[in-house]
Amino acid sequence: MTTSATQLAPVRVLHRSAPSARSAAPANSAGLRLVARLRAPDESALSEVVRRHHDALLRLALALLPTRALAEETVQDTWAAVVDGLASFEGRSSLKTWIFRIFFNRAKTCLRGQARSVPFSALSDCDSEGLEVDPTPPQSWNDDNPEKLLMQKETIGCLERALQRLPPKQRAVVTLHVVDGLESDEVRGVLRVRETHRRVLLYRARSKLRRALDRHLIGA
Repeated sequence: MTTSATQLAPVRVLHRSAPSARSAAPANSAGLRLVARLRAPDESALSEVVRRHHDALLRLALALLPTRALAEETVQDTWAAVVDGLASFEGRSSLKTWIFRIFFNRAKTCLRGQARSVPFSALSDCDSEGLEVDPTPPQSWNDDNPEKLLMQKETIGCLERALQRLPPKQRAVVTLHVVDGLESDEVRGVLRVRETHRRVLLYRARSKLRRALDRHLIGA
């Protein structure tokens, strides 16, 4: 996924116009039909949903959680919770957003138990760094951006290390947007944040990735 240079410009924080954190798009008719099949239960429907979303959930889990074993366990727990909770799905968000939200809640619970490794406060509703935008934007990369450079072999290791150093919620927003391709309303629904907060999280994450790559390229 690529992003124009204008999308990386400093974010203006306007709380009055920020949409609700619960404003994710509701399930469409195809999604509701799929849910009906899942409730039947239809094993082929469950296989279809797992095939669609399992890899994305695992990528997000690996970005958030300290070990692969813990990431895989949390994803498996998520699928069990999805099956157990189908009766409670009301269609106020898409099925995908609902599944990712279940995962994110499980990840927060997991991190609470792993507090010595990753502070749970980093996944609270208020980002640990606040909502202020970094006043010093990263230097120009000739209109390149972290998403594009991530695909270049020589930068992958640098950006992966920088990604792991981000606060968990910033790692989550980058992974959901850039790697898994979720839309803005879906990311808001998963993370339960307002649009202003989502934009600030993404801007901060991109800025840190840019600076990390700047240091890497200068030192190369």
